[in-house]
Amino acid sequence: VQLQASGGGSVQAGGSLRLSCVASGRDLSDYAMGWFRQAPGKEREFVAAISGSGSRTDYADAVKVRFTISRDNAKNTVYLQMNSLKPEDTAVYYCAADPIYARLRAGLKIDYWGQGTLVTVSS
Repeated sequence: VQLQASGGGSVQAGGSLRLSCVASGRDLSDYAMGWFRQAPGKEREFVAAISGSGSRTDYADAVKVRFTISRDNAKNTVYLQMNSLKPEDTAVYYCAADPIYARLRAGLKIDYWGQGTLVTVSS
């Protein structure tokens, strides 16, 4: 599976962005998908996850209510809608895929990672 993330950019606090991650090489519906982020000087952290069917989602406490993960398996694409952005959301955002939801949710030994896309939120 190859993952291509896009949609990052610079916005002011309170603004919105939508990240996309397009997968190629496999049927995306076989994989749980997720987003992680890494801020400067910090470790990579979990942001959101969605099951292969889209029936289950999980969010980090810091982004609950503000962010929404979704997927379109027909387009082999997963999205992260980010609203009410804060300066502390500034980070490189990575998409990830794994056939095991629990493993992806835990951020452990994930099979596939995309390249990052930078999100910068100014105050």
